[in-house]
Amino acid sequence: MTVEPRTLRAGDHGADVTVLQTRLIAAGVPVALAGFYDPATEAAVRQFQRDAGLVVDGVAGPRTQRALAGRSDPRALSQADITSAADQLGVEVAALQAVIEVESPQGGFLADGRVVILFERHVFWRRLVAIGIDPAALDVPESILSQQRGGYVGGAAEYMRLAQAAAVAREPAMEACSWGRFQIMGYHAVSLGYASASAMAVAFATGEAEHLGAFIRFVQADAELHKALRGRKWAAFAKRYNGPAYADNLYDAKLARAYARHIVVSAA
Repeated sequence: MTVEPRTLRAGDHGADVTVLQTRLIAAGVPVALAGFYDPATEAAVRQFQRDAGLVVDGVAGPRTQRALAGRSDPRALSQADITSAADQLGVEVAALQAVIEVESPQGGFLADGRVVILFERHVFWRRLVAIGIDPAALDVPESILSQQRGGYVGGAAEYMRLAQAAAVAREPAMEACSWGRFQIMGYHAVSLGYASASAMAVAFATGEAEHLGAFIRFVQADAELHKALRGRKWAAFAKRYNGPAYADNLYDAKLARAYARHIVVSAA
């Protein structure tokens, strides 16, 4: 099993940071071998990301570290993609980067190459009801079918939950997952121009640019969501994008903090 490198960011220290600094130097970006992720290291990471066409955020996540090790991912979102999307939406690049950072900080793909998903058992319940199946009559583990949210296991293990649900009803199971870099729910697939949730999943496997295109259409289709993103009204945005339970996960606070970091860098 492939193990993703630990994400490194400002304030981190230790041997992993020293390895990062060594690789930055090897890539032609000078930085001191201090073993501490100081402002100079963050600036060096940004420079490497800029030179490599990666998303420029100063965070040495798995994708940046793979690129430093000579293993670039052609399916990755680029900074040019983000700038173009921000122009299409009429929003600040920093605002869009904040959403990207909070929604899927590890990227849109797992280490094994599959699209990142999160299976929502309470949504599966509702999608079954929508096609005339009584969920209460099914002998199915509560881990995949419940009127309450939860049961999450994360990472590749979410595909095991999806497989269990798909054995009951495939398309409702696909609709009950959030997909990709922007964690778009499968039940939005048709409104976003895909034939089905399964078709969206196939399209998403081609790369994060497809994830971003779907996100653009999703925001454009919701005037209030679009307005909230343009105005950086993070609570309003999170409520419409993440649902009424957004505050439980502090999505609005996370978005505000991420935006504050990105806007400082863009103004520098």
